[in-house]
Formats: sequence, C-alpha cells, structure tokens
Amino acid sequence: MRIACFTSASYSYLDRARVLFETVRKFHPEWENWLCLVDEEPENFVLDLGVEDIDRVVKLEGLEIKEPLAWAFEHDVVELCTAVKGAMLCHMLEQGIDKVVYLDPDIALFGRLDEVLALLDQHSAVLTPHQIDPDIDRAAIIDNEIGSLKYGIFNLGFVAVSNTAPGIAFARWWRDRLLEFCFDDIANGLFTDQKWCNHAPVFFPEIAILRHRGYNVASWNLSQRPIRIAFDGKITAGGDPLKFFHFTKVTHVGETMLARYAGGRSEVFELMHWYKNRLKSKAVEGVPPGWWHYGTYSDGRAISKEERAAYRRLRLNQRHLANPFAV
Repeated sequence: MRIACFTSASYSYLDRARVLFETVRKFHPEWENWLCLVDEEPENFVLDLGVEDIDRVVKLEGLEIKEPLAWAFEHDVVELCTAVKGAMLCHMLEQGIDKVVYLDPDIALFGRLDEVLALLDQHSAVLTPHQIDPDIDRAAIIDNEIGSLKYGIFNLGFVAVSNTAPGIAFARWWRDRLLEFCFDDIANGLFTDQKWCNHAPVFFPEIAILRHRGYNVASWNLSQRPIRIAFDGKITAGGDPLKFFHFTKVTHVGETMLARYAGGRSEVFELMHWYKNRLKSKAVEGVPPGWWHYGTYSDGRAISKEERAAYRRLRLNQRHLANPFAV
C-alpha cells in the first residue's frame, strides 16, 4: 500500500515545509513526501531533492489545469496555494497513491497518525473540525466559534482521502470548486478552500469526522485543548496525545492568541520555541525575502489584489490571455 503526505507552498514557505516533512519522516518513514510547489525558482537557486525530506515535486503545469498562468493570475499567494490542493489530491490518486494525507506547511507532527489510516480503511475521507467542544467564555465564543462560522467549520490544514470510488468523488468535487471559487472573500461566503467543506459531510456522508483532541491543535482551539508536557516528555492536548500542532502566524499576532488561551502555562510556548529553532535550522538560502514568482508581472512590477480581482471579473472574456503576467 502506498501512503503519501503532501503540502502546497511557495519558496518563501520552504522552511516550514522542510520542518513538516522532517517530522512526517520521523513518525511515518514508510510514507512518501510530495510537495506541490506553487512557485518558480529564483535565479541561481536549485532545489536539491538529494538533501531534502521530499520524494517528489509537482508544479502548476503538472496538474492538468487549463491555461494555468491565466488561472494563477486570479489568485494571491494564499489563494493559489490553497486552490491547487484539490487538483494535487486528484493527481496523486491518479498516480496510484492508496491513501493521501494533506497537511499545511506550517504544521509539525508530534506522533503517528494511525487513527487517520484506520479511518480510511472504512471511510472515503477524514476531516477535523476547528472545535469539538463548545466554549463557555464569551470572548472565546467570539474568537473561536464565531470565527469558525466565518472561516469554515473544518480546518482544511488537514484532510485525508482514500483511493476508492467515494474518495475520488469527493476529491473531484473539491477540486472543481477550488478551480473556480477559491478566494478570500468572506463577505460573499468564501474563505479559500475551507468553507466548501462545510457541505462535505452532507454531500458525502461516508466522510469521517475525527474528534481526537490531539489533531490540528492551534490557537483557535487551545481554550479547550490545553497543552501539557509530562516529566517523561509526553505531550497531550486536552488530555489526548498531541499528534500535530498548527503553527499558524509565527509572529506576535499568533503568540498573542496563544497567550490569551494558554491559561498562564508555558508549555505551548515551549512548543513555539522548539518550532522557531527548527525553522532556523531549515532556513532557505538563495531565495530573496518575500519571493513569489507569480507575485509580479514579467517586468518586475507587483500585481495588486485589485488588478487580480479586475481580471477575475473579466476572465470569461479574457481567457484568451494565456499569460496575463506578460501584459
């Protein structure tokens, strides 16, 4: 049986992807690590897979997306890195992977994901909700539960799919929605790839919802999943063994949210300290700060969100522009 983990990222997030794949290899050496690279190399930079914990790299042109440059132009970096996830998932299933696990690049594993593999023996896919326990404090309800109403009930920083007829049907449905409607447009009901999966358990009732508290732990559910580190080094979240932590926004913004729900304890900041050190050890040499090939026109001018939105509004009439980056 072939099992593979993939993430999607630009070169600016390669340090995070390296930490992710390092931890995947530690706990699941039997898995394949695939990177969906939503970028092109800067001059004189080469990604050497011989020294990476990465087995395969797939770029935009490898996903069989019609007019990929025109499609990419419609998205900013976050939108594009999420919009490719469905197409990459279908590509891997078509390549014969029996079980596919997607993880965001800013995630690190702290244990084996055997619960996911067991669920995929009986189910088409596995999703994890942002919250599995209701909050009590009013501020936490606003931050977390209302936040999930805005951004999606399920955290699509993780999804796992089996190579079965129902699993393929789910993957193709999600792919098709993301190819057409993967934008950060909360006012119109969209938040990149996540809110689509509010429909998933209804459209695909064979999907499993994993309620293990150690999966997809992050600032937005820390109020109900406090991190504890025992004397023997075992880490738990809400009493369950910690499986993976979502280190979103490794900045003062993210740490402010962690501090708000850490309950005055230091363990979650020990995890953050460890993660920052791993990022330093995986720093990317030779990539300019903030690099993203699809962030500029071919003459180097930055592309604004307004220009992308204008092109998107007119795209049905402008799809003949195979490379709007050159315009």
